[in-house]
Amino acid sequence: MIHLKTVNELTLSAECDGSGILFTKTGAMIGFYGDCKFDKVVLGPTGSPMQALLGQLGRRLTGENIPLMKVISNGPTEGYFACQAKHVTVVELQVGQELMVESEDLLAFTDAVDYGLKAIGCGIISQKGLFTTKLTGKGAGAQAAFMTNGNPIIMDTPCCVDPDAMVAFTGPEPQFKSDVSWKTFLGQSSGESYMLDYRTPGFKVVIQPYERHSGIDVGIDNHGAGAYVQRNTLFR
Repeated sequence: MIHLKTVNELTLSAECDGSGILFTKTGAMIGFYGDCKFDKVVLGPTGSPMQALLGQLGRRLTGENIPLMKVISNGPTEGYFACQAKHVTVVELQVGQELMVESEDLLAFTDAVDYGLKAIGCGIISQKGLFTTKLTGKGAGAQAAFMTNGNPIIMDTPCCVDPDAMVAFTGPEPQFKSDVSWKTFLGQSSGESYMLDYRTPGFKVVIQPYERHSGIDVGIDNHGAGAYVQRNTLFR
């Protein structure tokens, strides 16, 4: 079985005491001990060949697809994985527990995790995208690792977050919350025009101290442009 942990905040360590399988972002391996084999994932990483194919097509159509690598460990091994010196967080998933994470921020998950999609109803309004990646625990050793620009902040629900700072969440999907007014269209936006509102208590939302640079301008005659405008990411 493979066990994941972080090393110096910026690196993922995957230790295996016998044999095991890990799925990681392609090209994330930076070093390893022991007998490891690395294969490109052509279809989806989980399910039957048909399920894997359908999952792959769904992720490509929704922009939630990322190139994955299958790491096969034979005997005692330890591998190290990282991406652009981003901070790494490891979470353990109980059977049936779900974690929604932005595909661009996903680093790795064990083969005890089901890899799928979840529709986000408010996505098209908030410019966040209609789908996000869903990870579900399906057995012992279910772990996943995601990345943040800077140290992550874990908020308890209910809470509101900036769509461009949101990385992952558990529980029900958020609602869309807008602070658009006549001032916005005159170029007097507060800079926080769109928010994701997580209303159900008892869950977690992970945010990062960094906002993605993309989205839409809200204003007329290009008065919306500038440092004080909320910019919301379209899923790629």
